[in-house]
Amino acid sequence: MKDTKNFLEKLNIKDDIQNSYESKKRFEDGAQYRFEVPGIQKPGAMGSLIEAMEEFDVLVHRVTQTKGIMLLTDSEIEEMTDLAREAKIELFLSVGPRAAYDTSASAQTKEGARIGYRLRGYNNLLYAIEDVKRAISLGVRGIVVYDEGLLWALDQMRKEEEIPRDVHFKVSAHTGHGNPASARLLEEIGADSFNPVRDLQIPMLASLREAIDISIDVHTENPKSSGGFIRHYEVPDIIRVASPVYLKTGGSVAGHHGWDTTEAQARERIRQVFLVQSMILRYYPEAKMSVKGPSDLAFPVLK
Repeated sequence: MKDTKNFLEKLNIKDDIQNSYESKKRFEDGAQYRFEVPGIQKPGAMGSLIEAMEEFDVLVHRVTQTKGIMLLTDSEIEEMTDLAREAKIELFLSVGPRAAYDTSASAQTKEGARIGYRLRGYNNLLYAIEDVKRAISLGVRGIVVYDEGLLWALDQMRKEEEIPRDVHFKVSAHTGHGNPASARLLEEIGADSFNPVRDLQIPMLASLREAIDISIDVHTENPKSSGGFIRHYEVPDIIRVASPVYLKTGGSVAGHHGWDTTEAQARERIRQVFLVQSMILRYYPEAKMSVKGPSDLAFPVLK
């Protein structure tokens, strides 16, 4: 295996990440970590989340909606973008067309579920791009993608300025990637942020960080449908090895991916952020968090 290891090292894909490893990479503002709250599907939940941020005195830098752009009305999207702009939070909406919403019988079976939320056929690729263009036209500048081909196509459109250059693409954990070669590929085809599979161990996260420069999004907790495990005590080590990292927090409140978070549950997600922040202050107080509204966030624009 030595020759293979040597070749992988030439690609900056390294083995045996030591426990002493510490990432020297940072966000543009010099910070190591930010907070992301997923599963905020509608304006009411987002408003409740922002109110709870003030109550618990915590910062959230990113909110993600996971049910799909196609399931929101124009007015709902515009209300969410207004809330995000005012609170100086980046808003990421998820592509709607995907296998689970499609006519695919395979996607409904245990074996077929392995295709995840990827797209089937030309028309679904077309619909997905139209979904993204609609969100962009309403001011959204953050898009969650589930399909590598869609990511590549959108990046080509961004390079050709068919869509604005300030649109950011985040790759979902549901694409199923968790090794440094896959992470490098996603970065090369346009990812601005990468959410690996949820259960990677600390040395595995370190190997991803060595291979890429874009931010890594790590779940600090999970709904039962994704294993239900909680990693609060690991968060200081996650920051050390994965910086720049988004700490994706509040997932244990949900029953499953795409959970329609209520206003009360949005507040509970912020309580989880408070718990994680308390853990950081206790065990890694010198870690640097981004302040409110750094300039490199994918803020919605006024249309």
